[in-house]
Amino acid sequence: MAGATAGLAATGVLSACGLFDGDDPPPAPDPLAPLLADARDLAARHEAAAAAHPALADRLTPIAQAHRAHEAELVRVTRESPSPSPSGATAVAPQVPTEADATLAELRTAEEAGHKLAQDACLAAPAERAALLGSITAARATHLEVL
Repeated sequence: MAGATAGLAATGVLSACGLFDGDDPPPAPDPLAPLLADARDLAARHEAAAAAHPALADRLTPIAQAHRAHEAELVRVTRESPSPSPSGATAVAPQVPTEADATLAELRTAEEAGHKLAQDACLAAPAERAALLGSITAARATHLEVL
């Protein structure tokens, strides 16, 4: 009986420390999650701007497509959710200035911030991710030239 009591006590202590709970902490977010969110945001901004200013569509649509391609590759690499909202809710379209010049200025500012984010991610990335991040960084630099 004493052995059984000691066994139960030990089990209680072990279960109290979480050994048998099965409550593993959630995995840390991938370090590229902010870059993925930024790719989604930049794509949405360019798509909304192209829709609001059809005269800019030829200029902005290829940039939006590049961001969507980067998004798809980042989803693959990070194994993050392929949609911005796992609940299935649709995202609100970004607000676009009524003036085309103001729209381009906003896009340029967003691309500059995105380029810096990509540079920082590239410099901090492990070797197996460096090529992808270098490509994204280079693409964002060309987006700045187009804008």
